[in-house]
Amino acid sequence: MTELREILTKAKEKNASDIFIIAGHPVSFKINGEFFDYSSDVMMPDETGALIADMYRLAGKDPEADPAAEAVALTGDDDISFAIAGAARYRACLYKQRGSLAAVVRVIPFVLPTPEEMHIPDSVMDFADMTKGLILVTGPAGSGKSVTLSCLIDKINATRLNHIITLEDPIEFLHAHKKSIVSQREISLDTHDYLSALKSALRQAPDVILIGELRDPESISIAMTAAETGHLVLSTLHTLGATNTIDRIVDGFPAEKQPQIRLQLSMVLQGVISQQLIRTVEGTQYPAFEIMAANPAIRTMIRDAKTHQIEAAMQTYANEGMLTMESSLLSLYEQGLIDRESAIVHSFNSDTLLRKLK
Repeated sequence: MTELREILTKAKEKNASDIFIIAGHPVSFKINGEFFDYSSDVMMPDETGALIADMYRLAGKDPEADPAAEAVALTGDDDISFAIAGAARYRACLYKQRGSLAAVVRVIPFVLPTPEEMHIPDSVMDFADMTKGLILVTGPAGSGKSVTLSCLIDKINATRLNHIITLEDPIEFLHAHKKSIVSQREISLDTHDYLSALKSALRQAPDVILIGELRDPESISIAMTAAETGHLVLSTLHTLGATNTIDRIVDGFPAEKQPQIRLQLSMVLQGVISQQLIRTVEGTQYPAFEIMAANPAIRTMIRDAKTHQIEAAMQTYANEGMLTMESSLLSLYEQGLIDRESAIVHSFNSDTLLRKLK
C-alpha cells in the first residue's frame, strides 16, 4: 500500500494527467501528452497485481472477498475510484493484458479547475444558461470532456435553484451543494447500470441530468425523451465534430427508425461541443474547440439529413458563437500557441485549413 500511495502522490505533485501500470514496463506518468518513467524498475506481473489489489482496498473493496472486486479477473475490465487525503481523487481503469493485470489511472484534483484555467471559452460556458434540451460534449479519450462538463454543472450549481443528478462510471469531480441540490450516482456502486439509472432519474424530480457517456441507442433514446420533457441533459460521446456526432447517433438506430430519430434530435439538441488537447510549442497542452449551437437552420439540416451542410452553416453563423475546429486551430496557430504541423494533424478538414494557412 505504501508504494501505491507514493506513486499516486508523486503523480499529483508532477501534475500528471494519467498513471500507467503495465507489466514489462516501469510505472509511467503522462504529463502534457508525454510519458515519463516513475522509476527505472520494470514491473513484473505479480507487482502490477499487488498494486491493483491495493487500489481495490483504497476503493473500500476487498480484492479477495468482494465479488465486485473480482470483476477485472472475471471479465477482463473494471472501473473504480478512490482518493488520497491531501493529494487527489483517482479514477482507475483496470484490465487484463497478456494474462496480467494492468491499470490506467486518471488523476483528478479535489478542486475543480475554473473555465479560465482550462481555457474554456465563454461561448461554451453559455450553454449552462440553457434550461432544457440536449447538450453533447465530444472528443477522444483524454481531451478534457469531463472537465468541461463539470465546469458547466458547477456554473448551474452556483447560479440556479435546481436538482442536478449526475450518473457517472465512476464519479470524477465531487460537487458540493451550492444553490442547487446535487445527487451524484456512481454506476455499479449506487445503481446497476446507466440504463436503469437514467430511467429512475426521471422519477427523482430532476432539472438537470448529467450522463457520463451515451453508450447505446436505448440510452440515447431515453436521454432525448428526457430532454423533450423539459429537462436539461448533458452527456459525452467519443466522436469528433458536430457532423460526425449527429451521424453517429442516427446511424446507431435501425434504418426504419432513423427519420424519427432525426426529427426528435432536431428538436431537442441544443448544441455539440467538440474538443481536442493540442501540444503547444512550449510543451504544454491547450484545448481547441468546435462549437455548434442548434439554431433553426441547423435544426432543419439535421431533420432533412443534410448534416454535410452544417460546417458551412457554422461559419455563416460565427456571430452567434459558433466555431469550426479549423477556425479554432487557425486562431491558436496565429497566436503562436501551436505549430503548423499540429494544426494540420488535428484538423477535421485539412484541405480547408491549408487554404486558410496559405
